[in-house]
Amino acid sequence: MTETGDLYLELPEDDPFYQHKKKLLSCKGLGVKETLSLSGSLSQQLLNAALGKLLQFGRIVNLDKVEVYFGEDACTPTGIYSVRNEISALSWILSLIPVSCNIQTHVVTMEALRAAVKGRISEVVEAEREKARIVDSYRCEKVSRLVEWGQENGVKTKLQIAQIDGYGRGAIAREDLKFGDVALEIPISIIISEEYVHNSDMYPILEKIDGITSETMLLLWTMREKHNLDSKFQPYLDSLQENFCTGLSFGVNAIMELDGTLLLDEIMQAKELLRERYDELVPLLSNHRDVFPPEFYTWEHYLWACELYYSNSMQIKFPDGKLKTCLIPVAGFLNHSIHPHIVKYGKVDIETSSLKFPVSRPCNKGEQCFLSYGNYSSSHLLTFYGFIPKGDNPYDVIPLDFDVIDDEDIETEFSWTTHMLRGTWLSNNHNIFHYGLPTPLLNYLRRAHGLVHHSETDLWKNLEIEMEVLGTIKSTFDDMMQNLGDADSIDRENADWDVKMAMEFKEQQRKIVSSILDSCSAGIKLVQDFITKPPV
Repeated sequence: MTETGDLYLELPEDDPFYQHKKKLLSCKGLGVKETLSLSGSLSQQLLNAALGKLLQFGRIVNLDKVEVYFGEDACTPTGIYSVRNEISALSWILSLIPVSCNIQTHVVTMEALRAAVKGRISEVVEAEREKARIVDSYRCEKVSRLVEWGQENGVKTKLQIAQIDGYGRGAIAREDLKFGDVALEIPISIIISEEYVHNSDMYPILEKIDGITSETMLLLWTMREKHNLDSKFQPYLDSLQENFCTGLSFGVNAIMELDGTLLLDEIMQAKELLRERYDELVPLLSNHRDVFPPEFYTWEHYLWACELYYSNSMQIKFPDGKLKTCLIPVAGFLNHSIHPHIVKYGKVDIETSSLKFPVSRPCNKGEQCFLSYGNYSSSHLLTFYGFIPKGDNPYDVIPLDFDVIDDEDIETEFSWTTHMLRGTWLSNNHNIFHYGLPTPLLNYLRRAHGLVHHSETDLWKNLEIEMEVLGTIKSTFDDMMQNLGDADSIDRENADWDVKMAMEFKEQQRKIVSSILDSCSAGIKLVQDFITKPPV
């Protein structure tokens, strides 16, 4: 902010979706660089107008790949793309508002704007509140010992670890947490990172192995450290689950249940890759049995360690600027949600030498405090974390493999090289030429059927091509639904954990595919009606 009270807004040129976002901004009457004047004391009307412009710009700047792809089709009448995007946009606006200012009138305006943004955050998340149902009978000495050990070593927390119905272990807010409050703070001294490998007797051996990564070194160190009763980290290592129950541990019956899904291939490829890596490592480690005891490095122990790091590790940026894969004691109890409270973390605070977890939306006392693991699909979360998130996950997309059309008439800066579909209930536009389906996919198929230009006039003149486009999508997903098969008659209540998860995932896939087929059928009928009775 300048002394004149101006806020400068800019879409970074290195944004991977710069051209797409530039086009979206243009549709809103905005450029990639905007100046917002906030000088003097603003009336409520002018303040609301300023916040409206900031939100329009902030929403587009903070769109991720999936949100850019589905774009305006997923945008609500009030301009909201998603809860994630709205919180990110509001947080981005807060980051632009200076904490201090020398001019009193600017101070008043900034405080009013800051209060308005925080109020909007509370409005956005109000519908997402859920009181956690704690299992009162749950008592775990290992968890209690870990929490006590953490606090003795400088951990500061406003959370309580508990067993939560439907989630397993999780973190509950012990008091009302406002925007920006630090829910959890972990000192760097108890973060497990590669420095412990470098200071061990393993490192001189491991550094000579061609192609070995720091992550693999740390994984191998953890496998041995788990059995070290004198380890500094024993309370943490002792609190870890015996089985992580991720998709990597799926048995034969669960794998068979996934037949017809893309997840089947994802899990099988991941397991094959892990097995290949293990088979490459074992001969190298067996030459140093004194450092790598064979009983600590079985396939079962290796798979357990892989699941630990996939489901619990975090990428942390240290003061030296290096990004490291780490295990964070206590923080691993925070569960994921598609509407998380904590989204901005992962950088060590230089002043406190600690990792802080501030909330980006309010979390009331008694509510479960959620962390974002990332913008992942349910298939990824099931494979590497061992759960399917509750609610409609906007990242549950089905990728489509098409050849890129080579045509000089196509605006290549706006074209997509990959396409995807998701549940059409997430779309807010089911009118003709939209049908609840993503515009980039529809335009791609229109081009494939010979229609290069896609103005509304062109589309009205070529309704037969609309029929062909919808027919192509419907045919593809008819085959996909047939591959998924009918719902099984397995007694889910008595089925093994992995079979239950596989069944839940497959049901979810059927729901998505079914919605796409319904949208195609409704679209075909809509176009047919216009062909037989064209608009006046």
